[in-house]
Amino acid sequence: MPQFKHFPLPDVGEGLVEAEILTWHVKPGDTVTVNQIIVEIETAKAAVELPCPFAGVVTELLVETGKTVDVGTPIIVIDTDPNGEAAPINGSAEPERVPNLVGYGVKAVTAKRRARVGAPAAVPASAAVSAAVAPAPAPVIAPEPEPVAGGYVPLAKPPVRKLAKDLGIDLAALAGSGPGGVITREDVAQAATPVAAAPVVASRGERRVPIKGVRKATAQAMVDSAFTAPHVTEFLTIDVTPMMELRAKLKDSPEFRGVKLTPLVFAAKAVCLAVRRTPDVNATWDAAANEIVYKDYVHLGIAAATPRGLVVPKVRDADQLSLRGLAEALQQLTDTAREGRTTPADMLGGTITITNVGVFGVDTGTPIINPGESAILAFGAIRDMPWVVDGQVVPRKVCQLALSFDHRVVDGQQGSQFLADVGALLADPAVAITY
Repeated sequence: MPQFKHFPLPDVGEGLVEAEILTWHVKPGDTVTVNQIIVEIETAKAAVELPCPFAGVVTELLVETGKTVDVGTPIIVIDTDPNGEAAPINGSAEPERVPNLVGYGVKAVTAKRRARVGAPAAVPASAAVSAAVAPAPAPVIAPEPEPVAGGYVPLAKPPVRKLAKDLGIDLAALAGSGPGGVITREDVAQAATPVAAAPVVASRGERRVPIKGVRKATAQAMVDSAFTAPHVTEFLTIDVTPMMELRAKLKDSPEFRGVKLTPLVFAAKAVCLAVRRTPDVNATWDAAANEIVYKDYVHLGIAAATPRGLVVPKVRDADQLSLRGLAEALQQLTDTAREGRTTPADMLGGTITITNVGVFGVDTGTPIINPGESAILAFGAIRDMPWVVDGQVVPRKVCQLALSFDHRVVDGQQGSQFLADVGALLADPAVAITY
């Protein structure tokens, strides 16, 4: 007889409490296989696609597109024995427990064409997951998206979906001009532009946007940090002319050919080196255990502005990377963040953060520490400024740094030493050989 199984919304980010249903890739009556992508969701940290833990026939979608639901809420019903005798669904079936999908088949949303049936996602060989999920079938060639109610599955990134939603544009009615038929912002903007429309004066008013996703999570994290950790911020202005000269020299060397060597890379290297002399800035205040946790590794967070809001992905073991390795890691990290493909796991477990306000032409600021960390460095714009060298005023490349730190963990002397060390390394990179 039919076996109706409920799939509860899993925690895909180790502590997330809710997510928005962006797009269903299946409909009632569709046959699904284990690890087939069935829905795209947006959490407070990233947009991800969820694989199906069951094989069978979809009988009901329990949550509409655009709705935000709590983790653990059943979102779909699947009949895992469709050849049995039909029985009505009255909601009395107990929701099936599904393994936490962190690291299990969840992949970041990409801009390539998504088919209704895709290649199976990788399943880790852990006993818990293996016992609960059947082995994935062999990879198959993904067909074109099949028609769903209202048209074909529209292919677009989350920021483009949001733009279309704000403008009242039906993505299913658009033909994508991007690679593989992906709908771009330009496609949406063109559809929203009236043809031969007479010029009108737009009325002024208000626009209300629900607080959710990345914006909601960021706001709560910043409030928690600001009112939990006693912040102290110190500032330092430095002459980075030698660093910029070294950067120009290295960019032309064979070792760094093809690598984007930005000033941020040098700041990241300086932070990793300076942490060795002041490990307190890389520690964590654990109030529950009444302990300060010192980390022997540096998972460097880089604050990145994206269409979905502020995210802080991490460079794992940044202190173990060479200058070129850091350059490659930062480039991959920022590209992934701007494309909206940063996964929840990539934003967890940071130890210290850099916010590069200089890319916006800002000199400095008073950054708020990320929860779970004890320090954050603001790296300001590099400008041509008058500077005194050997008693003479000359034009130099000048930059401002600002360090905010948790005064429960880091004393003023320690914070000042760390900031001075970072400044010294940027003002004279040769100092690095003394560390």
